[in-house]
Amino acid sequence: MKICKIFLIAFPCLMLGGSVWAQNQPQSPQEQEKQMTEFIDKEVKRLSDMLDLEYWQEFYVDSVLNHDLRASRDEMMEMQKARVENTDLYVAVSDKWMERIDSAYMRFFTPAQWDKYWKANGKRAQKERDKRKNKK
Repeated sequence: MKICKIFLIAFPCLMLGGSVWAQNQPQSPQEQEKQMTEFIDKEVKRLSDMLDLEYWQEFYVDSVLNHDLRASRDEMMEMQKARVENTDLYVAVSDKWMERIDSAYMRFFTPAQWDKYWKANGKRAQKERDKRKNKK
């Protein structure tokens, strides 16, 4: 349960998976997949509205989120199945995937879009990741 609380606080982009764990209520894989899909759709719309994305950029955002968030969730679930209790390992996995998402966005956002995204989202998250890295 301690892992879940840290996960929920530190990683709002992955709150979907954390909330499932925090509730301690088993959900079917179909329900989890539906929630993940809804979360990704909302995030694509949020970024599209905020950054005025072109249709092809929306496609890339959707593709990046579908791949990276699912891969992150799967890696976390494997760790949970292995009964990993070290919260630092969960944090490191989440940080790794969030950095990959930011790196992918930087490739296809225009400089103006990247600056706006970075100021609104990425800069703060990167500072937190750097702080955690330096703490080690």
